[in-house]
Amino acid sequence: MKFTFNKKEKLKSKKLIEQLFANGQSVSAFPLRLVYLPTTFGETIIAKTGISVSKRQFKTAVDRNHIKRLIREVYRLNKASYFNNITTQYAFMILYIGKEKPTLAQVETRMSHLFEKFLKKVSETEKLNSDEKIT
Repeated sequence: MKFTFNKKEKLKSKKLIEQLFANGQSVSAFPLRLVYLPTTFGETIIAKTGISVSKRQFKTAVDRNHIKRLIREVYRLNKASYFNNITTQYAFMILYIGKEKPTLAQVETRMSHLFEKFLKKVSETEKLNSDEKIT
């Protein structure tokens, strides 16, 4: 998997974003929250990802954009290790819910915790689904 975050991997569809918040599940590792939904795309990518920072917490666009840039960079560098064993396609929305501006190191540690929780939750649900199919 390449260390890129190109246009095909960005979540832009309003319909899919609405569906994500209506039907998706979430995991949190403060100050990050991940809302995800298993779905299918026309492309061969594993995940489409969107990133959001609250305007209520960070009034200036400079601060919001800086936080989004940090999150995108950490996601871009580590997505290969997160998704190396996943075959299902997902739509993700990563939300920053903290009140202070983070550093790159803080975002990196919290993002790794966040995706560990996600992978654990996904593996548990897949295990439950496979057990239900067997019985």
